[in-house]
Amino acid sequence: MTKRVLFLCTGNYYRSRYAEALFNHLAKEAQLDAVAVSRGLKIDMTGLVGSVSKYTIAALESRGIHLDTRMPVPLTYGDLQKSNLVIALKDEEHRPMIDASFPGWSARAIFWNVHDIDFSAPDVALKEIEANVRKLIDQIGHI
Repeated sequence: MTKRVLFLCTGNYYRSRYAEALFNHLAKEAQLDAVAVSRGLKIDMTGLVGSVSKYTIAALESRGIHLDTRMPVPLTYGDLQKSNLVIALKDEEHRPMIDASFPGWSARAIFWNVHDIDFSAPDVALKEIEANVRKLIDQIGHI
């Protein structure tokens, strides 16, 4: 049965989209029976325009990774229930959002500590996401 990994960030525009595309690329290379999706916790409060961050696009293109340029998607209970693993990209930022909108689910999530663009340069944040995704791929491959 295919494992489903759910990546969460605030806007489903930058960090979670990068994690999703990179995970799917690496999982396919590793022949893992796993797929990632990503969602946003507060899409309505971001004020972002467009489908995905230019930094995400550039980083993925430089690695030859295809990106689905769909619009950001808000998180639903159904997304959580269908996922085997839920990863929020920044503990301090996302735990309160999950607690407020999806009570009980933060206890089931894994929290990384990747800053958004207002606190960390994209090259730094995206490298952190890549390191975390690679560790995750390795862990799933050994389960």
